[in-house]
Amino acid sequence: MLNLFFDLDGTLIDPQEGITNCVQHTLRELGADVPDAAELTWMIGPPLGHGFMHLLQDPDLAMQAVEIYRERYAEEGMFEADIYDGVGEMFDQLHQIDARLFIATSKPLVFAQEVVGHFGLHAHIEQLFGSELDGTRADKTELLQHALDETGIDPAQAIMIGDREFDIFGAKNNDIPNIAALWGFGDAEELRRAEPDMMAGHPEEVLEIAADMMGLEI
Repeated sequence: MLNLFFDLDGTLIDPQEGITNCVQHTLRELGADVPDAAELTWMIGPPLGHGFMHLLQDPDLAMQAVEIYRERYAEEGMFEADIYDGVGEMFDQLHQIDARLFIATSKPLVFAQEVVGHFGLHAHIEQLFGSELDGTRADKTELLQHALDETGIDPAQAIMIGDREFDIFGAKNNDIPNIAALWGFGDAEELRRAEPDMMAGHPEEVLEIAADMMGLEI
């Protein structure tokens, strides 16, 4: 049986509009320089506090920025997103072989639940794993270890699918085979550096690649 853990932002949904809008809003509120939205896509995926620390170079300001960001994100930013083309078809294919599907996101669980419900993804997954508002499990290594502990899945029988190096490194640190999602926000150089086990150029390629990795006939 396939046990698949999916990242959320950049893998199942394209959250670029909402996240970059929230980052720009936050920087304006703090009186900081506000880059163009296209220059902020690197903020999609990593823990939020790390991103604001990079932008603001001040731990206190970074903490304040997270609070401002979350206020706007909770009100509207989380819904300024779209499901990637092919994700629905991918889920249908995976359901046909009774694969177990999970989401493992660094996004706080309280927000991830809202997003997953709003976009109807909850109908496809068995369980959702996210971080806590205090940063617990924001690191993908810690998050995936928690997910394995909760599900009892043998890491050798699981696959992590994500678009950033954090997803690949988190999987490797837990001995989980992995697939880089090339349609997301991780650029080719970043993903080559992470050395994923396999790469998929489109969601509908995931079933065949995952089945081949696990030695399953479909």
